[in-house]
Amino acid sequence: MATALAPIESPGFRLQQAWNQECLPIPGVYHPLVAKIAEKIGFRAIYLSGAALSASKNLPDVGIVTLPEFVEAAREICRATAIPLLCDADTGFGQNLNVERTVQLFEEAGAAGIHLEDQEMPKRCGHLSGKTLVDAATMISKIRAAVASRTDKYFTIIARTDARGVGNFDQAISRAKVYLEAGADAVFPEALESVEEFEKFAKEVDAPLLANMTEFGKSPLIPRETLAQMGYKMVLYPVSAYRAALFATRMALEQIKKGPTQEPLLDKMLSRAELYDLLNYTDYEKRDATYFGRKLQ
Repeated sequence: MATALAPIESPGFRLQQAWNQECLPIPGVYHPLVAKIAEKIGFRAIYLSGAALSASKNLPDVGIVTLPEFVEAAREICRATAIPLLCDADTGFGQNLNVERTVQLFEEAGAAGIHLEDQEMPKRCGHLSGKTLVDAATMISKIRAAVASRTDKYFTIIARTDARGVGNFDQAISRAKVYLEAGADAVFPEALESVEEFEKFAKEVDAPLLANMTEFGKSPLIPRETLAQMGYKMVLYPVSAYRAALFATRMALEQIKKGPTQEPLLDKMLSRAELYDLLNYTDYEKRDATYFGRKLQ
């Protein structure tokens, strides 16, 4: 049975508190250092994207990455930062009993919550064609399993529906409503196709809502202020940093190959001091010196 950590100790509570105070921007992070950058900039929550994690392993987002790989990535990010981490849990990595285990492991890793989607395996990126859905009853049972298996009642369960891209807009609304009745804390309508659809969805579904503002997909890029006015509580930017990092990496490697040196890139790099600050390098040196009984000068 779910209990409650003291709110200050619960990542899920802090996530929900943040989305109740503002329309919360949540950037996708794919590495602990990226999570630390987001924290230093001032983001109040971060996201582990299945698409980005898959890409980091040279894999497409088709449900190949395993639960242990997801959980280990979540654990490393939670170890590096204090801000709440929302995790992509794909389809829950199986049926109801698998979903129980999924929730337990993400919660133990320190995550604030997960989202579960109603696709059949093999799943697909929500903004691509070729997806199929499980029936609503199957997804409802997964949500019930997720809610029942959390030990912290604030561990956040978000139901994602891909019905807009497989069926139609009305099916997305009807599925969202029954998922909320099953116990989901919030809803993530994937791949809505217009500003009007985002607005209508918010009017029809009375719950905390997440808008996915991924680039190059089926959804228009809507300003966060506009989404806030519609009633959305969270805005996800799942692969933005990763796409930008890959683009910058390609530019850097092209310059190195072109030559004669990498000097034109220096103003586009973190300095040595900035990188060491991000890694808390001095703190490690101080602790090491203390063990030898001396103070670091």
